[in-house]
Formats: sequence, structure tokens, C-alpha cells
Amino acid sequence: MTTTHPETLALHAGWRADPATTAVAVPIYQTTSYQFNSTEHAANLFALAELGNIYTRIGNPTTDVLEKRVAALEGGVAALAVSSGQAASAFAVKNLARAGDNIVSSTDLYGGTWNLFANQLKDEGIEVRFVDPSDPEAFARATDDRTRAYYAETLPNPKLRVFPIAEVAAIGKRFGIPLIVDNTAAPILVRPLEHGAAVVVYSLTKYLGGHGTSIGGIIVDGGNFDWEGNAARQPALNTPDPSYHGAVWTQAVKPIGPVAYIIKARTTLLRDLGSALSPFNAFLFLQGIETVTLRIKAHSDNALAVANFLQERSEVTRVIHPSTTTGQDAEWTRKYLPRGQGGLVGFELAGGAEAGRRFIDNLKLLYHVANIGDARSLAIHPASTTHSQLTGEEQAATGVSPGYVRLSIGIEHIDDILDDLAQALDAAGA
Repeated sequence: MTTTHPETLALHAGWRADPATTAVAVPIYQTTSYQFNSTEHAANLFALAELGNIYTRIGNPTTDVLEKRVAALEGGVAALAVSSGQAASAFAVKNLARAGDNIVSSTDLYGGTWNLFANQLKDEGIEVRFVDPSDPEAFARATDDRTRAYYAETLPNPKLRVFPIAEVAAIGKRFGIPLIVDNTAAPILVRPLEHGAAVVVYSLTKYLGGHGTSIGGIIVDGGNFDWEGNAARQPALNTPDPSYHGAVWTQAVKPIGPVAYIIKARTTLLRDLGSALSPFNAFLFLQGIETVTLRIKAHSDNALAVANFLQERSEVTRVIHPSTTTGQDAEWTRKYLPRGQGGLVGFELAGGAEAGRRFIDNLKLLYHVANIGDARSLAIHPASTTHSQLTGEEQAATGVSPGYVRLSIGIEHIDDILDDLAQALDAAGA
């Protein structure tokens, strides 16, 4: 298929029909193992002399369709599905950085990612240097000889300040450093690879799935970064890997294509750490992706209406949404989000944390849950939940204040959403 239209790719990429039964729907291959044709066939699979199924911890036919579909939607060459968005973020970095190395990350991150970077990776000997993305050159200033990657979120949750993808990607290319972008909050709206990013990660749990039933993540390899040409900067892909018979990944995959990054992630990290996505969840995510182009427009339209509504409420001191940004941030919003501004809205209440508690407790339509991207509308108080493990200073850096409330606006009728917000705000201000 040669189309680049996401509406079509979401339904057709990576699959036509089952060759055995002609079934149009992707089957759930609920199996652990696969029969080898011969000892030679088995040896070739394990040596990467040919590609195929070995064990579902490493790959599965249902998951393969999901990987192909998301890679097509992003304009990438290949993808790797894993058990969660957290696993995707961790693998994306660990695929390049080893103990003693570092990455430079935007401060504007989801709280779980901040914890992963500031604590877990630190314990593994990988330093994460946090910089303010409002100044792209801050990435250059934080770079040294052991910097292996830059990392950012397109539409950071919960700060909602659009990241300057092309600007930072260009800085990275000066040094031979790839930009990894978490695009969880802006699928369809932004294709980071088109702006120079090398790798895209998603929590499939959110908008791509949309139904709130399954946990999963995915990493997309853009195939657009010159790993071999930056061998000194990227030793993980250019020196013998003792975990795979001394393979030098940029050389080992040349007959396959520019997929050294994603093949290494599959055959070492996924094999060894085992964060495999279940075939059933892969099937459910494929169902969600079929309608993501329709849903993301409805999310964006409804969220913009909510942002406008909140700006008229006396209980609200500040609305956080891409449409409310000014200056350089507004320019980046226009540049990167011309097709819609996503489904997330944040706001701060005059009454602080106590008002936030009253608001949450009085919602009737919106669910109080620790998720975003469902078809239904959701709300949460990040300071006491998703970002509660961060220090006060770290919370402030990610955009969380004591009175901050985050909304993930769904696809219900906008009048019903606004009615629920209005009555909860009345209670919060009482």
C-alpha cells in the first residue's frame, strides 16, 4: 500500500487477510511457540539469517500486524510493541545508553517517566540531564562525549507546552545524537519523524487504544538516523554485542534494511527483560487504532471548547491548553499542531488543593482515574496522584501545582461535558 493517509492506514496497513482462512479480521495468535521446519531453519532464525517467529516473548503474528500498522502511521520503517508505555520509554533509552552514559531530557514529562529517568536509570548508571525545552540550545549545553540520546514529549502531560521537535533534532544531528519523542498525547496530529526525530514511542494504552481496557507500549524506528556514520557516538549499535554472539548491529541487519535500532531492541532487551505485549492486547489495540483518526478530532474539538469554557469561570485562575499559550510557545503550537491540539486540558483553581479535591469529588460524568486518552472523559489531581512521588521542585518543573487539575476530554456530547464541569466547579467554589 502506497497511501500516506492515516484514515486508510489505520484500517489497512500491515494486513489484508489471513492466508490460511482468508479472514479479514486479524486473528489472535494466542500461542507461546512456533514449529520450526528443520534444525537448519531454527538455527537461521536464532542467527538472524532469516526472520520469523521463534517465541511470543520476542514476536507474535498478531503483534506483528500492530507493529506494522503503527510504523506506517508514523512513517517509520519498523516498530516494537511492548507491555506498557513505561517499558517503551525505558527500552528506547536503554537500547543506546549504558552505565556511565547519559541522555538529555526535556523537563516537561509525565511523572512516571520523570521517576524512571531520575531514579531507576540513575540506579543503573545512566544519568538523565533535565533541561528546559523553551531554550533548545540547552540540549547542546548539556551534551558531552557520553551523551547518547535526547528525549522529549510532543505534547507534555501535564504541562501541555508543545516541544520544538525540529529545532532539537537539528541540534542532535550536529552531535550525532538521535531525538526520541514520546508522541502519546498527539497521535495523528503530529508525526515527529517528519520533523527530524529518530525514534517515536507511545503508550498504546492512551489514544491509540482509546477504550481503556489494555496496557501496552510501542517504539517506532524512523530508519532516518545514520547510526553507522556516528559510530563513536553510538557504540551500542556499532561495537560487538556479547549478548548476541558479538553482533555489530549496524552490520548485522544490512541485508534487512535500516532497522539496526529496532532489531537490537527486540533481540536483546525484549528477549532478556521479557516485557512482551500479550497477543490479545495487540488485537484490542488494533481495534482502537481503526477509529483513532475520528476520535482524535473529536477529542481535540471538545477539549478546545472546554478550554474556552474554563477561561470564563471565576473559580479558575489559569487554563493550561495549547490554545492559551503565547510568544514562542504559541508559534510552536501553530507549527506542530495545525490539525488539532489534542484532548488534554489543565487548569488551576483559586482555592488550591482543597478546591481541587472538591471539584474531583463532585464530578458525575467524568471519571476520576489515572489515565488519559479514553473515549470517555477523565479527570485527576496530579500533585496527589500521578506526580506525587516527585518533590515539590520537580512537580513545578513538570508543570504541576497544588491546585492543578488535569482533564482528558472524551468524545461525549460537549453539552454534557460542560454541564458536569459547571456543577463540579460550583461545588469547588462553594
